[in-house]
Amino acid sequence: MNYWLFKSEPDCFSLQDLKKKKTEHWDGVRNYQARNFLRDEIEKGDMVIFYHSSCAEPSAAGVAKVVRSGYPDFTAWDPHSEHPDPKSTKENPRWYMVDVQFEREFKNPVTLREMRTMAGLEGMQLLAQGNRLSVMPISKQHFEIIVKAGGKKK
Repeated sequence: MNYWLFKSEPDCFSLQDLKKKKTEHWDGVRNYQARNFLRDEIEKGDMVIFYHSSCAEPSAAGVAKVVRSGYPDFTAWDPHSEHPDPKSTKENPRWYMVDVQFEREFKNPVTLREMRTMAGLEGMQLLAQGNRLSVMPISKQHFEIIVKAGGKKK
């Protein structure tokens, strides 16, 4: 099992949206390094920290689980989608996605500011200067520290 952090803008797709839908595809990733993770490395059963970005208080909001490994992102083929790419085709897909399932919401979202001061998160890619990836690997240790800090919502 591997561990990941997926970023999403909460006004676009939030943990609450995933909670309502229960399972959803993680589409719209248009960065080649993140695409490679989705296509080649993220597998069914992997665990995900769901992170809200580009908002007043960026934070880890909860946990999701990958329930389907990488497959072509069909939203790229739809000219009316939010993330079309005319160079991506069914025959030669350029972008990939995975399906994730809601697992739990944190009682206390773990803010980026808090993470920067937490022992044990040293070396976490999210905390690196200039990091812009929306999908990134994290260690089991980082995952467990964030989950513990978030607590269980009752």
